[in-house]
Amino acid sequence: MAVGGNEADLVFTGGKIRTPAHPSGFVQALAVRGGVIQALGRDDEIKELTGRRTRVIDLRGRLTLPAFGDAHVHAVAGGLESLRCNLLGLRTRHDCLAAVDDYCSAVPAGGWVLGGGWTMSAFPGGLPTAADLDPVTGGRPAFLPNRDHHSAWVNTAALTLAGIDENTPDPIDGRIERDEAGRPTGALHDGAMRLVAAHVPPPDPAELIAGLLAGQTHLHSLGITRFQDACVGAAAELGIPDAFDTYLMAADYGMLSSHVVGALWWDRNRGLDQIDDLLARREQASAGQFSGGQFRATTVKLMLDGVCETFTAAMSAPYLDRDGHPGDHRGRLFLEPEALHEITRRLAAAGFQLHFHAIGDHAVSTALDALEALPAGPRRAARHHLAHLQFITPRDMGRFAALDAVANFQPLWACAETQMEELTIPFVGAERAAWQYQIGSLAAAGTRIAFGSDWPVSSADPLQEMHVAVNRVLSERLGRPGGPECENPFLPDQAITLDAAIDAFTAGVAWVNHEEDVAGQLLPGLRADLAVLDQDLYAIPARDIGSTSVVMTVAGGTVTFVNTPEMG
Repeated sequence: MAVGGNEADLVFTGGKIRTPAHPSGFVQALAVRGGVIQALGRDDEIKELTGRRTRVIDLRGRLTLPAFGDAHVHAVAGGLESLRCNLLGLRTRHDCLAAVDDYCSAVPAGGWVLGGGWTMSAFPGGLPTAADLDPVTGGRPAFLPNRDHHSAWVNTAALTLAGIDENTPDPIDGRIERDEAGRPTGALHDGAMRLVAAHVPPPDPAELIAGLLAGQTHLHSLGITRFQDACVGAAAELGIPDAFDTYLMAADYGMLSSHVVGALWWDRNRGLDQIDDLLARREQASAGQFSGGQFRATTVKLMLDGVCETFTAAMSAPYLDRDGHPGDHRGRLFLEPEALHEITRRLAAAGFQLHFHAIGDHAVSTALDALEALPAGPRRAARHHLAHLQFITPRDMGRFAALDAVANFQPLWACAETQMEELTIPFVGAERAAWQYQIGSLAAAGTRIAFGSDWPVSSADPLQEMHVAVNRVLSERLGRPGGPECENPFLPDQAITLDAAIDAFTAGVAWVNHEEDVAGQLLPGLRADLAVLDQDLYAIPARDIGSTSVVMTVAGGTVTFVNTPEMG
């Protein structure tokens, strides 16, 4: 038994712990001291490190992995949304309206109805209307972004307050949904969301802290202890408030139990002068008690396009109409190539990592072109990454590895759900449909892969996302049992192995966040971040991955979540 300075703070025994420290890939036990992994080995070996003050947890044979990361998430926005009118996961128009009606009972007259998370597939034609919303909101203005935050559902009161009518032009980076007479119908896309969002009262600091803590608690319950917040800054286009000060405050007061990299928002309506502001924020986050700590602001988020379902994703060829014929609309870039090259050159020279939102194949090509123009050495060191990557043209597949660009996928989307079958494939055609979410091909070509959720756009549960990455179908926990999204694999040749999926959520995220020396694997000297599962992923059929849950999360040697009594 250990005594004095050799005694572990925390010991896990009797488990199946995934680690590269053993030729088999697994050990039975692990010891933690001072927030880092002290040792791994057999139960009898680790027993030598236990003492009177050591907390010993019997894993009872459970699989233990490095805690998950998330390379693209909106933790504060997701937490805040969950505390408001939360429409996430509701499947029908009736359910959404009932939830809004119930929420409004606690909103004072004149107050705003805020929240969101609705899905396009819940509404006929994919779009809700102000006429639906007006009767249940009682004259209160409503602003409810959908789950991907590229569209907002607003009512007549909000349209009136913002002065939006049939004479209001579409902004260059968005669109107002209209009826045949040109009157706004209650859906605003991308930059058009800003027209109403500018009138929404911002959340106060207490609300933002509550949102962060709610989001962090949710992520811990899913085994996530570190992430990259993909939008830290005021993004009216997405309905996302600025959470920079929120992260600083949480870190300052010891409330931030996650390690977070903030991707500072690039405001496409400002010029290069904002780089000075971004530099100041990076310095503020790294100063004093924040240096090397829980929150760093070392990345800049560049949104290049919208989403396919609203025809705002930038494509190299036009979308098809409902009859399958090419139209005259192919979406557009939010940042034109010449401007983007200068922005990326300046940001890269300042030492920022670049985090691109790129969904359409033209947006992906444009981001890769911008990276190709950067000096190779600094580009390689920065680990720039492209998120979403719904459509990648064949000519770009080899460029990721050649340019050291990380492919940051949200794998939950790679399935044949209703939004894919009804609102995407008919409007892109068979050839481009096959360009979607090519995780397997990129991995085979040597591209480094990292996974993220984009929560609250979709579930933050890494096990659900891994289920899709491995099976290319939704798990029955999220989909409809017997439905096509659970039974019909979507582009099954793009599936990856279980180990590759785990690595994308662990070592892959650590790589993106420049944390591979402290996190992402279970090795002596690395941070003691662990996720304990209720099933052994290596002993069950792949189709059951999605029925697995996290039963304990450990962040820096501290248990932050537990839901099984015998381990409490």
